[in-house]
Amino acid sequence: MNETEVLRRYWGYEGFRPLQDDIIRSVLEGNDTLALLPTGGGKSICFQVPAMVKEGICIVISPLVALMKDQVEGLKAKGIEGVAIYAGMGKREIDILLDNCIYGNIKFLYLSPERLMSELVRIRISYMNVNLIAVDEAHCISQWGYDFRPPYLKINEIREIHPNVPVLALTATATRFVRNDIVEKLHFKEPNIFVQSFARKNLSYVVLDDEDKYRRLIKILTNVKGSGLVYVRNRRETAEVAAFLNRNGIAADYYHAGIEKEERFRKQETWKLNRIRVMVATNAFGMGIDKPDVRFVVHLDLPDSLEAYYQEAGRAGRDLQKAYTVLLANKSDEASLKAKYADSFPSVEEIKKVYHYLGNYYQLAYGAGEGLTFGFDLADFCKRFNVGVLKTMAALKFLEHDGYLTLSENIFLPSRVLFLVGSEDVYRFQIENAGYDPLIKAILRSYGGSFEQYVKISESEIAGKIRVSYADVIRMINNLNEQGLLSYLPQSDQPQLQYLRPRLDFSHMDIDVKYIEQRKELQTEQIKAVLAYAGKKECRSVQLLTYFDEPGSEKCGICDVCLAEKKANDADQLEDKIDFEIVTLLQTETYSLDDLVNTIATGTDNERLERIRALLDAGKIKTDGKNYYL
Repeated sequence: MNETEVLRRYWGYEGFRPLQDDIIRSVLEGNDTLALLPTGGGKSICFQVPAMVKEGICIVISPLVALMKDQVEGLKAKGIEGVAIYAGMGKREIDILLDNCIYGNIKFLYLSPERLMSELVRIRISYMNVNLIAVDEAHCISQWGYDFRPPYLKINEIREIHPNVPVLALTATATRFVRNDIVEKLHFKEPNIFVQSFARKNLSYVVLDDEDKYRRLIKILTNVKGSGLVYVRNRRETAEVAAFLNRNGIAADYYHAGIEKEERFRKQETWKLNRIRVMVATNAFGMGIDKPDVRFVVHLDLPDSLEAYYQEAGRAGRDLQKAYTVLLANKSDEASLKAKYADSFPSVEEIKKVYHYLGNYYQLAYGAGEGLTFGFDLADFCKRFNVGVLKTMAALKFLEHDGYLTLSENIFLPSRVLFLVGSEDVYRFQIENAGYDPLIKAILRSYGGSFEQYVKISESEIAGKIRVSYADVIRMINNLNEQGLLSYLPQSDQPQLQYLRPRLDFSHMDIDVKYIEQRKELQTEQIKAVLAYAGKKECRSVQLLTYFDEPGSEKCGICDVCLAEKKANDADQLEDKIDFEIVTLLQTETYSLDDLVNTIATGTDNERLERIRALLDAGKIKTDGKNYYL
């Protein structure tokens, strides 16, 4: 099948969106390709279609585990085999999945960048028939990008394993400088670069300075119909703002990464189906969620960068209908953003302390821990060691850059089991241990394939089937795990922290001070750009396009600045028109004030009176107290 036939068969579309066809053709011709498509521009099609056209497997590097899982589920729904490997999975589980990629009919292998640090993964990739390496969120490879992820630098090791396989790098937000850095870091041979304009002609960008943001928010949601998003800075605010909206008769819910997986999914679905109108969220919400009819996106706080703002604002109006993106900003926000910036840069001593506390937290001896992965409860860690959340997260990012550890996002991992012995041994165990027979039967009957690979299970579902308590099911499965009959991986819903090196003492740690200074410089520039955008009375769209290296763009005509200019121009034209009428009337005869006001055809009575007074003050018309004349 060619690319159009693949698109029609699996995705049901008759044709490609702008640039998709060119990008896909470039990839099929074997070229290293960089594609910049705005949020909602259909980036995944650009690697999924050519991978289906060619023999072999496509490796997709993505930093967003939730998005990886969604895409794998989406592919499976289309009858396409895909798997995802990310932090928190056990070695045996990864081993089985990688074997399936080598010997099975898997077409897509999604990897979080941290997985590239595993020798096991790299060795297995060398045995795969790789047809394409797709790098999603490619700006993460550039330390000048707004979301630098050091593990992305390991992508080159796959290139060394498969030097003739083309790379497709995709992102929605990258300045020219970052684009060049992506091409350099990924060792593109002869890059083909495709850039779709960052202009969103249906989006009205608005910045409002208001001390009472809640009152203004109600006004916005009253004036703009349809569903939308409200972004806030922290988890506490999501619940507070949602409660405030509900009290004011606006159906709202809240979302952040700390909510349980099923609850997050439920909230997401009710919003997507328009059962609630407004989702109040942290920036954890929205990535990869395909809801085309979002009519507004409101930011209640200044964003950390214009890249992040553009991406979040871009979730409005994907159906190409008119939509609004509103930034509510006042003077105190500027101080808050600068304070957050200060907390983002711990001292070298503070970074070492966080590392030391982590060792104590996990009770690791010096020289131990290499390759180990732990669930990481940030709130518990900060409370236990009395350290600030922002500085701790910043310290972890610098430790990640320096190769000590990696930290993933929140990952929901359902419980999984794999039988470690053959079916005959299991049957013998059931006869000898009758108390475990109902449990084993329930697992084997409900979850097929558990002798070949890890299968997802629900302990509560099993408990219902065999009529015992949830706690008893957990206890029994743990016993089977200890006896070596099966391998049991309990569910978790936490970020995963992995030690890349054995635990070191302070004197052997080397923190890259120069890199910290570079990040300071970059963040200073990003904050300046955000403050300039919020404060400058210049077309908002032009400002954003200039930032993303599209200078000389036309004014959008629909942002708050353009509309204010239009209103001022209209007022000027109205004044000129009224003035012309007054002078024309008085050229032929004199008028009393009432007659003059009633005879003028343009404007309201107040506008006419104002122009008469203005012309009188300027000496262009005269009055004898009774009548007006030239």
